[in-house]
Amino acid sequence: MKFTTLKDGTATAIVNETSIPLSDLGFEGSLLDLIKNNNGQLSQIEQQLEQHSGTGTSVSTKDFAAPVRRPSKIVAIGLNYMDHADESQMEVPDTPLVFTKFTSSIISATDTIKIPTDLTQEVDYEVELGVVIGKEAKNVTPEEALEHVFGYTVINDVSARDLQFSDEQWVRGKSLDTFCPIGPVIVTSDEIADPQKLAIGCSVNGKTLQEDNTANMIFDVATLISELSHSFTLEAGDIIASGTPQGVGFSRKPPVYLTPGDTVRTWIEGIGELVNPVEEA
Repeated sequence: MKFTTLKDGTATAIVNETSIPLSDLGFEGSLLDLIKNNNGQLSQIEQQLEQHSGTGTSVSTKDFAAPVRRPSKIVAIGLNYMDHADESQMEVPDTPLVFTKFTSSIISATDTIKIPTDLTQEVDYEVELGVVIGKEAKNVTPEEALEHVFGYTVINDVSARDLQFSDEQWVRGKSLDTFCPIGPVIVTSDEIADPQKLAIGCSVNGKTLQEDNTANMIFDVATLISELSHSFTLEAGDIIASGTPQGVGFSRKPPVYLTPGDTVRTWIEGIGELVNPVEEA
């Protein structure tokens, strides 16, 4: 199943490019409420969808808000593809490199990325598989880890490289307002047979700059969840940004940075795409 939140706040199932409000399927609450309180609710909603007599309301991604606007945390992973570590001229990590993005940076699949040019001149794109936690995970094994996933989404980990590297830690440069496009939907885990077999890519102004497969992650999704859960509790609704493949802007010669007037498209097989214009803040 595919779920998102419309810009009017309606939590909705997406079926064949139409929207069916979750309230029509017997669930009153936000999508985050569903993720947090999924005690058999998904199977009930699936049954209601099968019995639903209406065809739904036609929608496009321009009608979508971010599926979850304020998760309790976004846990992000750096250097999680071998070729990206090489192009960044950084050592391949022995354990996941963990940072965070503030939830105030979240925008939708079609919202505008706004660059505060008084703060940064080196804004980069990073397509990433987003992993949405469905139930609390603490000290879980890799074998148990995927049982704790609600679903998957697309994230663009927009990064102000000059701030990231001058600060010598990553949070500020990764967390400026609008620097976390996410969506367009959350696809439930039962629809993704293997999160390590997904094509992933990013283009700027129609030119493909990243193109890879999640099979090439250094730490796969199950390992990430397990490793993270041994450091802190992953709560339902938390989102893991699982790292980006090679092709980012700061490693190119000459570097390719986002500027006002650009359009960034990020996509993942089986989930969908984000198409975000870029403007000056």
